[in-house]
Amino acid sequence: MNQLQALLNDSLIRTKHVENAAIIDIRERKVCASTFGFNVPPENALNLIYTFCKNLVQVRRGGLYFKEKHYKCVRADEHSIYLQNPDGGLIVVKTKTFILIATYRVGMYPSVCVEAVEKL
Repeated sequence: MNQLQALLNDSLIRTKHVENAAIIDIRERKVCASTFGFNVPPENALNLIYTFCKNLVQVRRGGLYFKEKHYKCVRADEHSIYLQNPDGGLIVVKTKTFILIATYRVGMYPSVCVEAVEKL
């Protein structure tokens, strides 16, 4: 396990605030770390990078497809997106170098999940 995977596990998964998480390297355009069993397809990683660069307004209006599920946008700004569907939610946070994506289950408090991801 690399340091980024350990960080995801220690800071997010063990707190039970999120279900799965991954880190996408923006320059490399690929996932550089993810929690066990959480596979982010390359096309989804590229879509998230594109979303922050050129498509944020569209995501606010129409939501986002991730891993063949549609998520409705609840909140979006230049650094974070918070989305939901009936099965749970998706939190996406962008820094200069990385995009951090995390999922959570129905029944979790979305604000706690968003806060945990943004702090990381």
